[in-house]
Amino acid sequence: MDKTKIIQSKILQSAELQKKLYLWRFKQQRIVFTNGCFDLLHRGHVHLLSHAAALGDVLIVGLNSDASVRQLKGSNRPLQDEETRAWVLASLFYVHAVVLFQEETPVELIKLIQPDVLVKGSDYKNRKIAGAEYVQQQGGRVEFVDLLPGYSTTALTQRISG
Repeated sequence: MDKTKIIQSKILQSAELQKKLYLWRFKQQRIVFTNGCFDLLHRGHVHLLSHAAALGDVLIVGLNSDASVRQLKGSNRPLQDEETRAWVLASLFYVHAVVLFQEETPVELIKLIQPDVLVKGSDYKNRKIAGAEYVQQQGGRVEFVDLLPGYSTTALTQRISG
């Protein structure tokens, strides 16, 4: 199979995602979910995503749409469009699916997926996490991955601009 087709096949709409979810659940695979903007993929992102993938059998990444990123980060972001960001994430071998969401938070997507594990960076430990209560009510758990100091898109863009 053409490698670009493999990457494209991991970028899913809700209907496609539901079909995959049925299959993964039928196989009794543990589903892990995380989300973010992933504007400039860097070592900190790879660290978080690889640790998230290790917590289950299937890793689904919720990706903020361009409009959602602008709401969260300001008019100068994202630096890369949603299609590019989705392709880069989907190219990682341990990412099974990438799903765009338009809202400020992925709560509705989390309700659709019903992950066994919801993963966030440790910077969210003392914050209200969108969908966490729902995941826990469904018998799932929330896990935190320690961040790598000095790795963030904001820090990277500041270094680039000097």
